[in-house]
Amino acid sequence: MPAPVLPVDYQQLFRALPGLYLLLAPDGTVLDNSDQHVASALAPRSQTLGRNIFDAYPSDPRSQEELFQSQEKVRQTRQADTMPLIRYDLDGPNGREERYWQLTHHPILDDQGNLLYILQTPQDVTQQHIAAQATAEAQQQLVDEQERTRFVLANLPVLIWTATPDGQRDFFNPRWLNFTGKELAEQQGYQWLNDLHPDDQERVRTQWQQAVENGTPYQVEYRLRRHDGQYRWILSRAQARRDANGQISMWVGGATDIHDQKMLVQEILEANEQQALLSEQAYQNYQRAESQRAIYHGLFMQAPALICILRGPEHQFEFVNTAYQSLFPDRQLVGRPLQEALPEVSRQGIIELLDGVYQTGETYIGNEVPLQLQLHEGSPEMRQGYFNFTYQQFKEYGQVAGIMVFAFEVTELVAARKARE
Repeated sequence: MPAPVLPVDYQQLFRALPGLYLLLAPDGTVLDNSDQHVASALAPRSQTLGRNIFDAYPSDPRSQEELFQSQEKVRQTRQADTMPLIRYDLDGPNGREERYWQLTHHPILDDQGNLLYILQTPQDVTQQHIAAQATAEAQQQLVDEQERTRFVLANLPVLIWTATPDGQRDFFNPRWLNFTGKELAEQQGYQWLNDLHPDDQERVRTQWQQAVENGTPYQVEYRLRRHDGQYRWILSRAQARRDANGQISMWVGGATDIHDQKMLVQEILEANEQQALLSEQAYQNYQRAESQRAIYHGLFMQAPALICILRGPEHQFEFVNTAYQSLFPDRQLVGRPLQEALPEVSRQGIIELLDGVYQTGETYIGNEVPLQLQLHEGSPEMRQGYFNFTYQQFKEYGQVAGIMVFAFEVTELVAARKARE
């Protein structure tokens, strides 16, 4: 004997469904809604049943128009319609809360295909929407940062290039290409060597290959042919970029035009040698020698490089040019030993380097050496600077007399490279 069929309270079943459901008449009158919908909408049924949906759940005119169009589409086509995302804020414990919804309207038809009801199923997608917005903003920030990086690389007053781990050059920035007058395809791989002075090509190739093989920093000076055919001295440096496993993933390099500085140094050194010869001439040439000395002194004083002469084993300042003195505007340097005049520099290993050059005669070349400099004498305030410098011993009458210092400050170049990396 079959078991008796128990009556089903479909209204109770509908209201207990686990989800947000709103049942509408074809004209948009609210007929019923699920308990979860009541809780989410924060409006009791007594205030919504029998009312038009737009009166029961007021929203901004734009959202109402989109709701109406979706319901109208269901009435016309008898097919479900999912609306674009809409915003409908709700009152929460902390005041009005921003909420976003994905609404779908489903047609409920009779056996003849007539529309009986419209079932609205709202889905709260606030968290997904906020997460998507955050993702889009992060992506836009990444795109902006990439564009900014490309802009910096294109406009830095430095000839920038990159290379693959095996040393093949694969990118040159517009500054390099404009300097050489060549297309990118003509410079890639090892083709860039063709624009070097013939006397420099083999030396530079060897040094580059050694840096690639050993993974060590690369620095070299060579003559590069400009688009007008003139060979210009440039200083090129490169550093390997390594991944988390320590493997080289790429090389990043930059080059600066040092032609004018190099020619100036050569002129100064030649002038210095000439001055030594003039000093040995007879007294009748004394006035001319003095005139020449003044000229050379002026060259040293006006040179854009940092130049000073340190005399004796105590490294006493004998000469300081304008550029060098500008680093220490409120300090008296000439006539004082370096250890007394610049105590903060002495504590950073500079005295040991000078002693080595003075005693051995071996020239010392430092590249991008970091130094902490006092802003004012006796002040605890310091600034970080980076310098390329040369310490070279000089002699008088065959005896060691002191050290000539020739330097450039490259703080801005180091900062730009670090920002790029």
